[in-house]
Amino acid sequence: MINISAFTALRPEAQHAKAVAAPPYDVLSSKEAKIAAQGNPNTFLHITKSEIDLPEDIDTHSQAVYDKAKENLSAFISRNILFRESKPCYYIYRLTMNGRSQVGLVCASSVNDYENGLIKKHEFTRPEKELDRINHIKTTGAQTGNVFLAYKNVEAIDALINKWVAEKNCQYDFVADDAIQHSIWIVNDDDVINKITELFKTLVPCTYIADGHHRAASAAKVRAALGESATAESDYFLTTLFAADQLHIMDYNRLVKDLNGLDEKTFLEKLQNDFSIEKKSSTYRPEALHHFGVYLNKQWYKLVAKEGSFTYGAVEGLDISILQKNILEPILGIKDQRTDSRIDFVGGIRGLQELEKRVDSGEMTLAISLYPVSIQQLFDVADSGEVMPPKSTWFEPKLRDGLLTHLIDDRY
Repeated sequence: MINISAFTALRPEAQHAKAVAAPPYDVLSSKEAKIAAQGNPNTFLHITKSEIDLPEDIDTHSQAVYDKAKENLSAFISRNILFRESKPCYYIYRLTMNGRSQVGLVCASSVNDYENGLIKKHEFTRPEKELDRINHIKTTGAQTGNVFLAYKNVEAIDALINKWVAEKNCQYDFVADDAIQHSIWIVNDDDVINKITELFKTLVPCTYIADGHHRAASAAKVRAALGESATAESDYFLTTLFAADQLHIMDYNRLVKDLNGLDEKTFLEKLQNDFSIEKKSSTYRPEALHHFGVYLNKQWYKLVAKEGSFTYGAVEGLDISILQKNILEPILGIKDQRTDSRIDFVGGIRGLQELEKRVDSGEMTLAISLYPVSIQQLFDVADSGEVMPPKSTWFEPKLRDGLLTHLIDDRY
């Protein structure tokens, strides 16, 4: 069963919350972060993307960058932009986008649970990305990035969270520049805190990483590296837990630079081996599993995978796997989506118009739109102990950094 803990968050004063809140560190380039931070000395990007305060030619993975992050974090505290909660609390975080809300519980999750497989994974991690977060956590003494976890709905937990939201006033409530509303409630009643802890310990057998595999792996490796100097807080890492019915997974689409030496007619003929093909008069967004959209030479096509062209299974039955097995590798010669420079990925938040734009510009030749992975498919892959192909899931909306930070250094 799952072990979670309340924690004494480092968080902004209410009047600074909107200014502090920043997009996750890994969705902005250094250049984009520098532009986003202009005119805002209180944005948390000064801590998560601290290279924006250093010369432009700085190596973003140099120790100077991590040292600057620690310096900036200390400055935020000394300037009373951030303060540490007086007692361990849970927090309820609601995000609202396009009229749809999702509500999660911000807590500290157990590193032991992660290492023992109770927090399940569905992706491989890359050592260089892990090392970046390891160095950031070790130097700052803070887990600034939230790991997004999912769990199967439990009625008692749903009822408790909904009751708190209905009866209590939220601490933060603002609409960010991207029109997403962020609302946070503090759960500071000891009886309710204990009840939440106990419900997860008795009724939730496991959680699933939806987003944040590198952050979770890094937290575990930091604890191991600290050895005897590890604090009690380093036994836990910053997470937000969402019940399955709260989540919205968007499509994660593909762009390909060329047709691997084929002309358009031959490429379309080869597709017919495994797919039925229908010309569409306008943009085509797949409406069901095993349906695909193809955009080529200003024309959209609807593809439906033929029965027998794929096998059913946790990973094999994913549309991303069917795409790899029947189009990318045999026809386009793309064997590894992680390393092949001829393929690019576009999150569904950008819309299918982004696919058309990049093909029409001549930058890319082919776009492929996909039906979103379901949360049940994610659970099935993680339960099987397998991993999804790269860039399979795109979650929106995204949690903001800076609103709730988990400190593992007792000196703050």
